[in-house]
Amino acid sequence: MDTILYGVCAIAGWFAFSYMLRLQRRQPSQVRGAICVALGAFATGITLAIPPLATSIDQASGLPNLAKFVSHGCAMTIAASAEHMLLHLALPPAKAAARSRRWVWVTGGALLTMAGLFAYTLSYDTPVQLTVEYARDSAVTAYLLIFMVVGFFAYCTDITRLCWRFARICGRPWLRRGLRITAVGAAVALLYSTNKIAYLIAYWSGYQPTGEREIAAVLVTISALLMMIGLTMPAWGPILTITRRWDDFRSYQRLEPLWRDLVDALPELELDASLRRRLGAVRDIDYALTRRAAEIRDGCLALRPYMDSRVTALAEQHAERAGLTGDERRATIEAAHLACALRAHQRGLVAALPLPPDGLHRPSDGYAGEIAWLTLVSSTYARSLVVAQTLATSRHLPVHGSALGDPSR
Repeated sequence: MDTILYGVCAIAGWFAFSYMLRLQRRQPSQVRGAICVALGAFATGITLAIPPLATSIDQASGLPNLAKFVSHGCAMTIAASAEHMLLHLALPPAKAAARSRRWVWVTGGALLTMAGLFAYTLSYDTPVQLTVEYARDSAVTAYLLIFMVVGFFAYCTDITRLCWRFARICGRPWLRRGLRITAVGAAVALLYSTNKIAYLIAYWSGYQPTGEREIAAVLVTISALLMMIGLTMPAWGPILTITRRWDDFRSYQRLEPLWRDLVDALPELELDASLRRRLGAVRDIDYALTRRAAEIRDGCLALRPYMDSRVTALAEQHAERAGLTGDERRATIEAAHLACALRAHQRGLVAALPLPPDGLHRPSDGYAGEIAWLTLVSSTYARSLVVAQTLATSRHLPVHGSALGDPSR
């Protein structure tokens, strides 16, 4: 049974690796690169774990357990790559890089120790297998414990924790679903490790329970398939929702007038210039839309020193004459503030009467509400006569502010 299950996992692994590698070549990114390494290591490791192939490699090389050792090294590479990806998703770059380096040292040390123990077993007159059936041998026990504790318990516990934590705050629905499925897969990997350690203790104690290989094969298959689905879901999941993708693309386009002016005034807001190409945005519209909305919010925050409370009164007067009410009125006033703030930023003049912190509307219905609100603001910013009138009449307001950074302030 383990031959069939490992074979199924190997086919799925090579397919997932090929798919993600193609995406990485088209749109390189650090996170996607880590996924490619993880999937490549998994496909290689699970292929080498297929019993007939592992036996053939050991016989051809004359080194018992060579295929198993390489397979175990691949398993630790998978965990390290997944950890690297999650750290860079959940933490600031500098902090993520520091924690990734620590994990690399831990993994490297564990692999070197395992390599030493593997080499030591080659000196035996009677060959042993690096399996729980040979747990009475101290070198085999040490090897398996290091592999289980570092390769599974330490990594999979942290992967499960990071996936659940980041999924709670993630705005991209398919990434959120993928992270949760990856967390479940990592939890099943913990069960695999627990099963191995339980059998290890049993054999060390003199018992000889059966069924360990079959249980391990089932747990590995479930864990591997769940983690492959979870890690690749952000790439292929949006394809399943064509209608929503079209709605997201329309929102992405409607945000462009406001986003373009903000990025032109504040170039540092733009973190991924590839999204300027429509085709690049369509391929990953969830990411493109989330990135654009975040950059608009960052731009609004950067313009706060230039937003003047007196603009509110002017915009309300023009909105009243135009008969605007409800959300349309609020969005028009906010768009007028942004238009006036952009002009003030260009002139280097901070607001004489700064807008209070609660002066701008904040939707309360999560990510979808945020996107709907920003698209409404962007549309009114680009087309509203009230915004144009407010921008024109605000020129006559007395200027009491000074240039930002002026030492006389």
